[in-house]
Amino acid sequence: MDIPRKSAGAGGPVVALVKDDLKSSGMSLMKLSVVIAAHNEAENLPGLVQEVAVALTGFVSWEVVVVDDGSTDMTSQVLSDLQRTMLQLRVVRHRSNCGQSQAVATGVDAARGTVIATLDGDGQNDPADLPAMFRLLTEDAGCGLWMVAGHRQNRRDSAWRVLSSRIANAVRSRILGDKTPDSGCGIKVFYRSVFLQLPRFNHMHRFLPALVVRGGGRVISAAVNHRPRLHGRSHYDTLRRLLAGLIDLAGVAWLIRRSTVPVLEQPEGAENEREILDHLRFDRPVGVHGSVRRSVA
Repeated sequence: MDIPRKSAGAGGPVVALVKDDLKSSGMSLMKLSVVIAAHNEAENLPGLVQEVAVALTGFVSWEVVVVDDGSTDMTSQVLSDLQRTMLQLRVVRHRSNCGQSQAVATGVDAARGTVIATLDGDGQNDPADLPAMFRLLTEDAGCGLWMVAGHRQNRRDSAWRVLSSRIANAVRSRILGDKTPDSGCGIKVFYRSVFLQLPRFNHMHRFLPALVVRGGGRVISAAVNHRPRLHGRSHYDTLRRLLAGLIDLAGVAWLIRRSTVPVLEQPEGAENEREILDHLRFDRPVGVHGSVRRSVA
């Protein structure tokens, strides 16, 4: 599968995306890697992994990469047992808890797929949404679409958590201009090569749409299902997350405002070099954002 060309965006360095040259490694044969960051989710993972397998029944090549982020419960043993019956399951373990952003980054680094899908380990994201999101991304190949972000419908969280999330998303979107209504939603589908170009920092997973736009890509949102947590408890402290989020928001805003995306004009006499220059975009699209699309049930 060819990786889509760069699309100019609202600030950020040029991300040179070239055709997949990983044929020798065999990575090009793997279309989709589902990355799940998990910390103390022993009770939720068996059902979640099984749901992924059912959702991807029609896919020829796929894998699930679960990152055990320093769990202290039976997560490690549960994953070992699951690997005996599921050949597509790969497990990476952190010696200690490093946080969700690092767990996602570890999973993407370890993944072999051209396209990455992320899910939270608590089972609140619905794997049944993945095929449609994958199609949305890959059918627009070559048009600068780099990410499809989930937009949770009928959220199954506490009223306080839903309210705080809505306020945070509104403030974040207003300041960063990413026009993503639910940036914190864990289910996202994007090109692996795009993620590898992004700056990394703690809590970066909450700012992925803005960072992708900064790099010159386009992001659209798709309506997705949301489910209650069946086992365990949330690992997030709302107040602590709010304070950390304000600091992170200021840092990302600074990063975006200190960045630009050059728009290149095709050099005169470069017709014969078109293949070499194929990863560059020579015109600026109308915009880098897409409207919320409700094509995912």
